[in-house]
Amino acid sequence: MEKKIMQTSSSRPKQLKTKVITQKVTIPATPAEVYDAFIDPRKHSAFTGGKATCDPKVGGKISAWDGYITGNNLKLIEGKRIVQEWSTTDWIDGYPPSKLDLTFTKKGSGTELKMVHSGVPATLAASFADGWKEHYWTHLKNYFREKRAK
Repeated sequence: MEKKIMQTSSSRPKQLKTKVITQKVTIPATPAEVYDAFIDPRKHSAFTGGKATCDPKVGGKISAWDGYITGNNLKLIEGKRIVQEWSTTDWIDGYPPSKLDLTFTKKGSGTELKMVHSGVPATLAASFADGWKEHYWTHLKNYFREKRAK
């Protein structure tokens, strides 16, 4: 668990409790295809069902799920890794953006996607962990299965 310190109006430090969410999932596509599904706003919108934007360069702004998620790209290694600063409209006041780190590794005929989402406000961590599974990994697997079936 990470802890961040914030100054309160009374000048006493206040602990901001955060958690790290780590998940691994195998996606039926190549690492380059999975990377592109996150970076290309049309593909991202197609697999999530919500409008996405992405300026695909370091420092470029991103959004997903019709503006629910916002942030920017911190590190991009094509087909291998995406690191983003990330927050949502549910973010708790006083908390800095979290860091989302996605790595893509070839595994058999698919890709092992490892996600490390750090700096998540502790009170939101359980719902975000479930949200990644329900709103991203399931949708992403189905997106590539449907593409393969065509």
